[in-house]
Parts: sequence; C-alpha cells; structure tokens
Amino acid sequence: MIEPPYAIQTVTLGGERFVILPEAELARLLGEPPEPELPPLNERGNYPALETMRALLSRDLIRSRRALGWSQAELARRAGVRAETLNRIEQGKHSASVPTIEKLDRALKAGEAKAAHAVKARATNGRTKRIV
Repeated sequence: MIEPPYAIQTVTLGGERFVILPEAELARLLGEPPEPELPPLNERGNYPALETMRALLSRDLIRSRRALGWSQAELARRAGVRAETLNRIEQGKHSASVPTIEKLDRALKAGEAKAAHAVKARATNGRTKRIV
C-alpha cells in the first residue's frame, strides 16, 4: 500500500489515464522480488568476488528486463533458457554459464533495439525522412 508522503497522481496521455507511483511500489504490486544486496565485505575490506559478480549480474538483468516491461518468463522464452534458471540467476543463487549469459544478453539487446525503433517510429509519426 502506498504510504503517505506519496499522493496518487495521474496523467492522461492519448486520452488514456495512467497512475504514477514510485517504482518500488510497482515492483511490490507486481510481486517482483527486490534486487539482491551486495555481500558483506570480507575481513580485508573487499567484496567477495564470486558473490559480488552474481549480485551485479542479477541487478543488471533485473533492471534491463524491467525497463523492457518483460516478466522473467518472457525474457527466458526470448533467450531460450528455462524460467527457473533465470529466476535463480536473478536471485543471485546461481552462477550463470557464459553461453546462458550470452543468450540473455542477445535477447535483451534485441528487445532494446526493437523498443528504440518503436520510439523513433512514434517520434516521426511513422513517416520516414527522405534525404535529397
């Protein structure tokens, strides 16, 4: 539930009303787990390498996937990996293999390119510019 200092805000775009809310609240409503925390520093004041890399990879995947509006199942389908595998990677519980990371990366880059193309097409109203 949105706690007070947040007021419900709406905006109308193209005749359709949208609700504006903090991103953390959206994640909570969608049932998205929070991003994994970095592990505690070791006795020498350094982050443990393996656990830190898992957390950083997890954060990058989650942020990229959310920016595209994809669920874990959608990214897994597009990347050709099991949803359970992606879930374990995003929780920082599993070290992904290089081929799995490459599949996920390709799927995310393809999604980002498609989204950028759609934004560009909307900006030009579907018209292509002719250079003479």
